[in-house]
Amino acid sequence: MAAFGGWEMPLEYSGGGVLKEHTAVRERVGLFDVSHLGKAMVQGPGAAAYVNRCLTNDLARITAGQAQYTLCCDDGTGGVVDDLIAYLRGDDAVFLIPNAANTGEVVGRLAATAPDEIEVVNRHRDYAVLAVQGTNSDEVLSELHLPVGHAYMSFLEVPFAGEPLIVCRTGYTGERGYELVVPNTAAGELWDALLSVGQEYGILPCGLGARDTLRTEMGYPLHGQDISLEVTPVQARLGWAVGWKKPEFWGREALTAEKASGPTRSLVGLSAHGRGIPRPHMDVVDADGQVVGRVTSGTFSPTLRRGIGLALVRADLAATATPARASRAPGANRESDGGVLDGLVYVDVRGRREAFTLTRPPFVDTSVRDS
Repeated sequence: MAAFGGWEMPLEYSGGGVLKEHTAVRERVGLFDVSHLGKAMVQGPGAAAYVNRCLTNDLARITAGQAQYTLCCDDGTGGVVDDLIAYLRGDDAVFLIPNAANTGEVVGRLAATAPDEIEVVNRHRDYAVLAVQGTNSDEVLSELHLPVGHAYMSFLEVPFAGEPLIVCRTGYTGERGYELVVPNTAAGELWDALLSVGQEYGILPCGLGARDTLRTEMGYPLHGQDISLEVTPVQARLGWAVGWKKPEFWGREALTAEKASGPTRSLVGLSAHGRGIPRPHMDVVDADGQVVGRVTSGTFSPTLRRGIGLALVRADLAATATPARASRAPGANRESDGGVLDGLVYVDVRGRREAFTLTRPPFVDTSVRDS
């Protein structure tokens, strides 16, 4: 177990280990208990329109039954309070899943400016969230007669053990999969059932360690490391999650100004040339030894068998990053060429200067949108 976001989380499960759990997701299927994630309901007449005036992405782009990645930004600085998923249930109801430690802050900010007719309720303790991720995720859910095959970032509600279960085509691994939002009274039964029927498909329970290696291979940001109140969506290359044409959202003035002038730093990928493994807070330096950025996330990639990471670096250097292209051979490791640069950057790894290439993630190919 390990402390994470105010929770005690399973780092890995007995008999598995991070490498086995990571491989299970990339090649078969894994099951995560991510019930630490927040849950909140915004409801009442015009709830969707209200949320759309607050969060960055444009809810008008989707319809009821779809979900959307979005950001809650500080209205003054544009820094990221949290990144979250918004489930659009209708014009009068939006279900939000923020990060664990930020749930109270997101709910508080939404509640503070909500009109009288709109209620913002923290439902953190009412629901569990289980994530089934991997190539065989459809087969596992089908064994329990749960819906599969609906479009990416869409959700359906079905009964399970007498309770309403939300099945959404979302996840944090880059693989095809689903996140199941279930009342906590039925969570244990659902977990046991998924593990039981999943044995035929090589399912493994997966912990925080594999979740981190999987998301880092995709370049997915983690709040508190890659994005924070000190990091804006413009700096984090999350402009695609901002409805720039919307007349109103928190942080709009600061973010549009930064977008127009250009950020001074940007989030990019790091791909090791040698055996160095980057870790958060390590300095990124140029060939002359001048500090040009810092590592925000870093790990050993089980898929690529080398160190990878994310770093906030000087914008002019970030602009030279090239895509980390990857092959997708079934049943084989997916190798990335890491891109080609005019030069290299270096990371001070425990007193050793290790060479890295700046890349634009993902580091491996994704199947998250596969039909």
